[in-house]
Amino acid sequence: MNSRKSYNNNTEHLEASFTFQPRNRRKNGDTRPERTIDVIGKGNIPRVSRLLALAIRFEDLVRRGEVQDYADLARLGYVTRARITQVMNLLNLAPDIQEDILCLPNTTQGRDRIYERDLRPVAAVLHWHRQRKMWIQLQKSRID
Repeated sequence: MNSRKSYNNNTEHLEASFTFQPRNRRKNGDTRPERTIDVIGKGNIPRVSRLLALAIRFEDLVRRGEVQDYADLARLGYVTRARITQVMNLLNLAPDIQEDILCLPNTTQGRDRIYERDLRPVAAVLHWHRQRKMWIQLQKSRID
């Protein structure tokens, strides 16, 4: 960075010049990011996994008092209260089912195999033992 101050007629004037390179390009012109695909992994994280992680984060925000309630989350996220409720209901799943969802393999081609709407009936069941049976059936019908 080069800079120069000049004092003319009691006014202060600062000139600066910068040289920079865009972050998305390497010096050799290669536009690929620094990390390789092997480190990142192939495919996309399933949407239901991202939604569950978001629900966990939202619950933490409410618990710590950073947002007042789910209605605040809906306003901040520009979604309906009903949609926030649907996402937050994923927290009603048994802990081992939540872990399975968070660890679903990346989707490498085509569409995700399990959707949030598939889990709504499972999350509506109060007994975790019944949820587990429903989860196993859902996995068999969608993943196999």
